[in-house]
Amino acid sequence: MVRIAALDHFVLTVADIGVTTTFYRRALGMKVVRFENDRVALRFGDQKINLHEVEHEIKPHARQPTPGSADLCFLTDDSLDEFIDDLHDLGIEIELGPVRRTGAMGLLESVYFRDPDGNLIEVSNTA
Repeated sequence: MVRIAALDHFVLTVADIGVTTTFYRRALGMKVVRFENDRVALRFGDQKINLHEVEHEIKPHARQPTPGSADLCFLTDDSLDEFIDDLHDLGIEIELGPVRRTGAMGLLESVYFRDPDGNLIEVSNTA
């Protein structure tokens, strides 16, 4: 039986790639990368998020690609208090947190907010 070892990338369908890349670059420090056929992705660590603009999705794609339908959790080694200060400085409203949650590898201390499409973003430290 095949066992999955890691996540390479996933796709977000977004309303506006420019608005999305600006948000993720400023709020989460992700690097914007461009690759074949004018495609755009956000790189962080060893992973990336490929971006598809709504009604211009790359085939094959999800059955119903929709902006704002994702709920994502990212880990940071940075201080959550400093991260929260940075979000406030950027005018990004915190929806919840910091709160304790359970992640894939154990307890997390998390803060929740939304990206421009309304996707729920959770940024966490291991607790």
